Amino acid sequence: MKRKLTELANWLGASGQLLEGITVTGATIDSRNIQEGELFIPFRGEHTNGHMYVRSAIENGAVAALWLADEPNPPEDIPLIFVEDAESALQQLARSYREQLTCKVIGVTGSNGKTSTKDLLASVLGAKFEVRKTEGNFNNELGMPLTILSLEEDTEVAVLEMGMSGFGEISFLSKLAKPDIAIITNIGEAHMQDLGSREGIAKAKFEIIDGLSSSGTFYFDGDEPLLTALVSDHPELDAHAFGYRDTCDIVAKDIKVTEQGSQFTVEGQIEGQFVIPVYGEHQVKNALAAMLVAKKLGMTDESIRNALLNAVLTPMRMQPVTAKSGALFINDAYNAAPTSLRAALTFIGQTELRNDKWVVLGDMLELGQDEQHYHELVADQIANLKLKGIALYGPRMHWLYDELLTRNTNVELIWTENDYAPIVEKLLESINDQSIILLKGSRGMALENVLKGVLETEA
Repeated sequence: MKRKLTELANWLGASGQLLEGITVTGATIDSRNIQEGELFIPFRGEHTNGHMYVRSAIENGAVAALWLADEPNPPEDIPLIFVEDAESALQQLARSYREQLTCKVIGVTGSNGKTSTKDLLASVLGAKFEVRKTEGNFNNELGMPLTILSLEEDTEVAVLEMGMSGFGEISFLSKLAKPDIAIITNIGEAHMQDLGSREGIAKAKFEIIDGLSSSGTFYFDGDEPLLTALVSDHPELDAHAFGYRDTCDIVAKDIKVTEQGSQFTVEGQIEGQFVIPVYGEHQVKNALAAMLVAKKLGMTDESIRNALLNAVLTPMRMQPVTAKSGALFINDAYNAAPTSLRAALTFIGQTELRNDKWVVLGDMLELGQDEQHYHELVADQIANLKLKGIALYGPRMHWLYDELLTRNTNVELIWTENDYAPIVEKLLESINDQSIILLKGSRGMALENVLKGVLETEA
């Protein structure tokens, strides 16, 4: 973004001081990470007041700042725009800038796979277009406006991830982003405690169509009956399904795991054999969404095939890491919910990359009153896997531990509530170049510390 400070003030319908002759090239709410030319937006909370850092933000490269109208003693020597509410002002700036953008905007939401789908989209579309995407977790009511304001003028495609925890949040983000293309990756159980049921989660995710352009296109998980039902209630939608069922517009079949990643055959709107450099059937489904969008935007099947081969995903999404011992870790520790955990366990059960199979599982969070049931239920799937060992971490995983004890499974089984060390020690004494180890847990469990412990001890 390159806009005159006076224009930003007009967008906000606000007055200011020392505004003339200043160009703003972005916005930030973090005074510690100022980029030259940015507008600093101070937030005022219970424990801190961003106005205390306005001067240091200017010293570090910011060219101006917002200032809350009821905040006393504004500095007279700094360019300021006076506003009533910082969050609303940030969102209005993004809304106004979005109106001036000519790029295609793709909105992505879903219970699982949002970030992987975003990464796959950016990788594939980046072979033909100037693409920008949501960085990190900037996918909420503050992060998305900052992402929009960070888009450069030459952006041709913007891939915006949309996160939520309750009703109305995706609707707000969608109306702010005004996507030309909207995607729902799947419906799982995350945020069950806030939304009550999978039906509630589906309705909340489906809010992504609220801001969709009238000429826009909607892509969704065609294997999910809840989404299929919602789509049928909106015949006006230009909707296309991806998945494994033959009723989908694009179908993945014959999925095979190779040293290069996941190989699969596609039928429907795109035909042929494709490979993505990441493991898991769920990642193949994420790739289908990216392929449909690429086709929509004019890419050929061959260019899509080549771009997928070189796709780069954010770390800790079915990320392969080889230890010094030769053991292969599958680091899927970024997050976990019952749906994504089942997918990861399916991969471990089916893979022939290694014969000596271990799983390291951490608590699944935000599952509400049925969280014990969801953890115990994992035992049914694990019982059908030929595993060498199971390591469980976190207080909720004790439910799965107790359930597995009743099954008399002939595998090495340990549980620890809050200490990674016993798991690291068990792995170091047990794994070798024939071992494959899945790490899977909610973000709060930080299971990547297990991998870190193994690698550092081996070094």
